[in-house]
Amino acid sequence: MKGQYIIGLSMGLTMNGAMAEPREAYSKLLQQRRAEIAQREDRHRLLGYGRLAAVAAAAAVAILSLGWQTLSLAWMLVPGAVFAALMVVHDQTLKKLERQRRAAAFFEKALGRLDGRWAGTGETGDRYLTAEHPYAADLDLFGKGSLFELLCTARTHIGEDTLARWLMSPAAPEIVRERNRAVDELRSRVDLREDLAVAGEEARTGVDPISLAAWGEAPAAIAKDGLRVMMTLLTGLGAIGFAALVTWLVATSGFVHLSPRLESAARDAALIIVLINGLFLHRHRANTTAAIAGVEEAAHELGLLSEVLMRLEREQFPSGMLAKLRQSLDSDGEPPSQHIARLNKLVERLDSRDNVAVRVLEPFILWTMHNAVGVENWQRRCGPAVRRWLTATGEIEALCTLAGYAFDHPADPFPEFVEGAVSVDAEGMCHPLIPLDAAVRNSLRLGQAPQVLMVSGSNMSGKSTLLRTLGINAVLAQAGAPVRAQRFRLTPLAIGASIKLSDSLQGGVSRFYAEILRIRQILSLTGGALPVLFLIDEFLAGTNSHDRRIGAGALVRGLVDRGAIGLVTTHDLALADIADSLGERAANVHFEDRVEDGKILFDYAMRPGVVRKSNALELMRSVGLEI
Repeated sequence: MKGQYIIGLSMGLTMNGAMAEPREAYSKLLQQRRAEIAQREDRHRLLGYGRLAAVAAAAAVAILSLGWQTLSLAWMLVPGAVFAALMVVHDQTLKKLERQRRAAAFFEKALGRLDGRWAGTGETGDRYLTAEHPYAADLDLFGKGSLFELLCTARTHIGEDTLARWLMSPAAPEIVRERNRAVDELRSRVDLREDLAVAGEEARTGVDPISLAAWGEAPAAIAKDGLRVMMTLLTGLGAIGFAALVTWLVATSGFVHLSPRLESAARDAALIIVLINGLFLHRHRANTTAAIAGVEEAAHELGLLSEVLMRLEREQFPSGMLAKLRQSLDSDGEPPSQHIARLNKLVERLDSRDNVAVRVLEPFILWTMHNAVGVENWQRRCGPAVRRWLTATGEIEALCTLAGYAFDHPADPFPEFVEGAVSVDAEGMCHPLIPLDAAVRNSLRLGQAPQVLMVSGSNMSGKSTLLRTLGINAVLAQAGAPVRAQRFRLTPLAIGASIKLSDSLQGGVSRFYAEILRIRQILSLTGGALPVLFLIDEFLAGTNSHDRRIGAGALVRGLVDRGAIGLVTTHDLALADIADSLGERAANVHFEDRVEDGKILFDYAMRPGVVRKSNALELMRSVGLEI
């Protein structure tokens, strides 16, 4: 039932040519899930009462049969069978109830994103944050209230890893266009995103994709042709030895009469064969142990991932990137679920080696080695596919994450990639982490003229936000997501930012030193394959005004001469002269404020030219300082 509404909704979109309102879709589906939860909870209570009734009936039968002797004790089987059946049904009901609660939580979080109540409720991605990355920290890609937390609905680590990699590494335009088409195809598939969120909950913390892929590609330790032949011969010999052992035991027990010579021969044959097979097992014990060492954990992790894979197996995408990813799941013409089922059977057989009977038979049938070879055969056949399964799962989850963001923001367009000289042309651009009703849109153009904008303005007027807005939209554009703008055109870009730098007492690094290290990193990026978009906030604010003017002028000129484009903000109006010295390659823009009834007001609108006023004194007075 849960897919019917969305399928009908998608058909309505095709017919009417309009995108569905996400709040309405989420609210209706949440209402359905809550109704289903209420029904399951009622059933859960009834089943609980039923189990209690079965226990009470069993107690009554016991009293009547043992105490009053009016009933046969065999009647205990009836309430016992009822209790067992109710327990199975109850367990299934609880599992379904848990899944429906996960589904309800999925839609509650979706509505929370639309209402701006998402910060601190999702995966922050802090583990991806490194000081060496040229823009991740500066553009709030990770952490509480970050872009990653807003976007990410992936439920497996490989999905989260893939999304983080896309945000930190710009993709080529042809790859971005493929992702755009896939995201557009998945945009209305709320049912698929819900199913993945529900199915992937257990896989979220239980699957280590790196070790799992490495296990799948591990070289064979015992599955070699010569060893297989030897194992086959010794197993046949073991069958003879077991027959000899049984013959000797039967003879010594008196059930069958054999001559002493035959009894002795049967005994000696069994002992010799056990000795031969025992020595063979001992010699290859280390390799056998190595072969089965990781299979239990790998099978467990694949089992956790199997529900996600089974859900993806059911999808048949028409073409493009999604069709290739779906096709990559199959191995030897079979879906992952069938291969994983075979591996689970091998693990069950290996677990049975702790059985007393199997231990006794081990020297005769080489049970552990045969199943270890079976595991290695599975690795040889399906092991390389494990990495494909993980990669495809991660990419489909990342695409579903971007599709969810696209569904939530139907007015946000995909970027346009253009050829030719480096450029960015953004119309009606605002920051995706700021609610739309509070965001102010600005437009800017960077290219050959101008290559750099010197942004001046008073405190809190919007200078730093402009840098972050351009940078984060460039990140979204090159990851394959829609952008928060009315129109966004760009050439492929590498991004370097110096916005959120600070000093470090532990590292003995001042804010100024941290900044010049980052600027050196940005300069080094200009030697790469992609032109650089630089975003520098309060250029060289940690030094004196004389050195700042000389250093900033030289560094901006160096970046421009290397073909980079970007934004530089400053409080020092003397730095505005840099634009004049660069001619058409630079321009000044600014943000303004005004004072009304003792309050400083900002409109956050970018204007051409240099700012002519400062609000520093007014801010001091507003907090009670006497100036």
